[in-house]
Amino acid sequence: MFKQIKETADFLIEKTADFKPEIGIILGTGLGGLVSDIDVKFELSYADIPAFPLSTLESHKGNLIFGYINNKRVVVMQGRFHHYEGYTLNEVAFPVRVMKLLGIEKLLVSNAAGGMNPDFEKGDLMILTDHINQFPGNPLIGKNIDELGSRFPDMYQPYSKKYVALAKEAAKDLDIKIQEGVYVGLPGPMLETPAEYKFLRIIGADAVGMSTVPEIIAAKHMALPCFACSIITDVCYGEIQPVDIQDIIATAMNAEPKLTALFKELINRI
Repeated sequence: MFKQIKETADFLIEKTADFKPEIGIILGTGLGGLVSDIDVKFELSYADIPAFPLSTLESHKGNLIFGYINNKRVVVMQGRFHHYEGYTLNEVAFPVRVMKLLGIEKLLVSNAAGGMNPDFEKGDLMILTDHINQFPGNPLIGKNIDELGSRFPDMYQPYSKKYVALAKEAAKDLDIKIQEGVYVGLPGPMLETPAEYKFLRIIGADAVGMSTVPEIIAAKHMALPCFACSIITDVCYGEIQPVDIQDIIATAMNAEPKLTALFKELINRI
């Protein structure tokens, strides 16, 4: 697997004239607006990148973008991959591993999530302080890729406390309401039953989604400090109501300017 990761990274290095990104960014559902704030130097379709998965979701554009945000060199995934699309967890994590070989020193991730904490409202931003893995496995199962990290990586601090503190300061300065909490990742694609929402809340989760955890595990294996933020797109507590996926996407898009502002300011401070 490392051979394929390196071959893909080498292809991108050649295509981007040795542009070496400092920060990797993964944009989730309805959260592509940050791209308009990038001073773009190179843009490649996933379809043109060897061994790269392809996003099958209409709400996820499939582009890898290299450029500058606040004079920081970034590589941005405009659209991510999910286990429920049929990809293995290793395939989901593949782009993060490629970005590491491109030179990134930190990873920022966004997602859309359902809020199970009764203090949360639709459209809130939740900074992840921890997560619970409820995927059927993780991208580290199998032979360890020694070139990337140790066999038994520590997960004491999956999300950088330093970046969480900087993001909270940035949100305060920007007058953006912020929540903090624990994210639980499930494979999907179905949403949860009322009983499952209650169970997930009991085990300590504040929000639930279908992404992020595999990428963070792979990133921590490679000793990358991480930051992640969810847009709470629906409320999953009390009297549970049916949810329309289009309403989830619309909520994410409406809240996206807040997330874009927060990410830009965080990038400026890290």
